[in-house]
This record gives sequence, C-alpha cells and structure tokens, in this order.
Amino acid sequence: MLREAIATGATVEEAKEAACKELGVESFDDHVEFEILEMSSKKVFGLFGGRPAKVKVTIKKSVMQSTEEYIKNIITHMGLNDITVTTAEKDNIITIDIEGEDVGFIIGRRGDTLDALQSLACLVANRIDSSYKRVVINTGDYREKREKTLEALGRRLAIKAAKTGRKSSLEPMNPYERRIIHTAVQKINGATSWSEGENMNRHVVIGPDGKSRENNRGRGGRRNNYGRRNGKPKKAAPAPNPDRKPLNEGGEVGLYGRIDK
Repeated sequence: MLREAIATGATVEEAKEAACKELGVESFDDHVEFEILEMSSKKVFGLFGGRPAKVKVTIKKSVMQSTEEYIKNIITHMGLNDITVTTAEKDNIITIDIEGEDVGFIIGRRGDTLDALQSLACLVANRIDSSYKRVVINTGDYREKREKTLEALGRRLAIKAAKTGRKSSLEPMNPYERRIIHTAVQKINGATSWSEGENMNRHVVIGPDGKSRENNRGRGGRRNNYGRRNGKPKKAAPAPNPDRKPLNEGGEVGLYGRIDK
C-alpha cells in the first residue's frame, strides 16, 4: 500500500519537508522514501530563469502494518473502546491478537464475526504485493477453545454413528472447522465423515463407515430383537485408533485453506 506526495521548495530539504508535512509523516521515518525529481537552480543575474527543487515522497507500509491498520479502522467504526491489537509476522503468517472488554462483539455467534474479519484482513493483505500471506485473527485463546470443542463433538458423534449406524448432520462451518471435524472422526474405527452443501451452507455429515460394517458382517451369531448376538453382551463403543490416518492430512491448512472433502 503506497502513498505519495510531490512538493517543491527552494532547496531539496525544504521540498522533502513540505511533502512529508502533506502526508503527515516525519522525514526520518523508516517507511519514507525520497526521490529527487528536479534539482533547484538559481536565477541568472538574479532576474531570469531559476527553478525550485521538486521531490517525491513515498510512504511504503509493510503488509503487516497495512493489515493491522485496516483491522483497527474496522474496530473503531464498530464503536468499540479499550481494544488492544497486537500484530506479529512469521513465515508469511500474520497473527493478529485482539484483547479488551468488548471482544465478545468481535467474536460474534460461534466466531462468525471473527471469521468474517479474518477473511477481509486476508483479502487486504494479499492485494498489496505478489507474495501470499495467511492471516490469523484471534482473541485470547478463543481459537484453541473452539478447536477442542469441535474435536470433542466429532469424536462423540463418530462413536454414536459407529454404534447405531445412523448419520448426523452438523451446522454449516468454514473449511478450517470442517477439517477439525474430519480429522477427529477419522480416528474412530467404524465411522466416517464427508461434506455436503454449497458455499455458506456447506456442512459435515458423520455416519457409519460402510467398509467397516461390511467387514463385520457374518461374524458371530444372529442378532435378537434388541440388537445383541444371542448369548453375547452388547458391543462396546469403538475406541479411538491413533494409527488411522485422518482425512485431508498434508500440512497446515489455514482458516480459509482448501478442503476437498
């Protein structure tokens, strides 16, 4: 994101100061660049010719700074006070942490507002230059708590599907949250998951694994009316299988990373 101004002055230094004043920055700022367009020249005999110096001043902000400024601007227009925004960047990942008393408004229902804010910040960050940046916005440890909640939900519904043979449909989620559910389900023997719906209505469905049920057919005696084999106790819930490969493994996937399932 570049901002620039061109100013003139009797000397190059005066032209620099005039351009910086127009932009509202100091000439010694690290993000200020100068380009001398014309050098000043004196009048001949004090009467003819002569010209002022002309300088172009450019403010070149980093992607991280521009993204942080954008987020702060949105928070200000939301009418929220006493909000602290801390930004850091590592390995092309910009992390923005928001703290304050009114962070509940920023999180929204099940994180919808936080996700929308993150999506917009990602668009801003990747319009500045050609390098791709991933943006992660968090407030406190909300993301971590949400991830644990989704993992527990995925395991619980996977065990239910394996025991009852029935499927369950979850609420619409973004790709990142769907991946958490898929990963949790695929660690439970006898259950599987897939996504249905389009765009904002795309959601995860958890059901019994047809392959596992096919392999279990014909083992043991007939089942009575209560779903038990004659003379045998009811089958226990399937235990987690740490050796089973989760769906869509293959490195870190951001909140809006691609999910093919």
